[in-house]
Amino acid sequence: MAKRIVLGLIALLATAAITLLVIPADQPGPLLVENFFVPVSDYSIEVTVLRPSGSGPFGVVVLNHGVGATREARLRESPEFFLHSAAAFAARGYAVVMPLRRGFGETGGFYAESPGSCGDPDFRRGERAAAADVLAAYTFAQKLPYVDPSRMILAGQSAGGVVSLYAASESPPGLRAVIAFAAGRGADAGGPPGVPCAAAALGTLFQEMGKSIKVPTLLYYAENDLYFGPSTARMWFGRLREGAPNAELVVQPAFESNGHFVFTDPDGERSWLPAVEDFLRRHHIGFGPTTRA
Repeated sequence: MAKRIVLGLIALLATAAITLLVIPADQPGPLLVENFFVPVSDYSIEVTVLRPSGSGPFGVVVLNHGVGATREARLRESPEFFLHSAAAFAARGYAVVMPLRRGFGETGGFYAESPGSCGDPDFRRGERAAAADVLAAYTFAQKLPYVDPSRMILAGQSAGGVVSLYAASESPPGLRAVIAFAAGRGADAGGPPGVPCAAAALGTLFQEMGKSIKVPTLLYYAENDLYFGPSTARMWFGRLREGAPNAELVVQPAFESNGHFVFTDPDGERSWLPAVEDFLRRHHIGFGPTTRA
């Protein structure tokens, strides 16, 4: 696939600098990459923004990462893993805001969102901590000069999908939709494929979140997700939809060797992008290729 070099501007709360990133060239014009450090409480999180060039105003997708199984994997977390997927949103008129939560990548610090043991998990505590970082990035994004703060979408992959749902349940202003890819917690590498630990406990949290989410919501999974299989996905969706009648579920056919990564794999875009386009179109949320003079 052809590549384009994109200028990244390190600005605002970060040290002024210039960097070059290479991302897929599926968009009709150049995309800008900006990095910020955003204060939350007594710490700051790193936030990367991928957006169309120009003054906007652009809608925003706050795109949230998953959780590696080890501390080393969490510290390797990077927005670069999302750049191809984020470019699909940016090419359609959105500024894509990618926060690194506490305990991840360049943000570093204490990992605050562990639910504890499989036998007695506290998913609510972990999601509350994760959502504090996500909502700080959300609020920060709404103040950017090229953003339309009334056109916000929360999205995420794996654990990032769950925290997107939890943040949406807080009813932040300007939120229009939630899109959760392979959303779940408790992936169990030692158990049967597709069967996470404490799935029923997380289902209770899905039920609670559904009662508070007021915007259209899309949950997207693949049949061969080796972490959160289709029966678990349908159970979680059913619990969410008890209180969220605008929630929708897509379970696509098997994708490569592990459908958990359909969103982050460049080849997966052919599957998930049409579903997202259809979902947003039906809910009258603008999502189309940007045009430039």
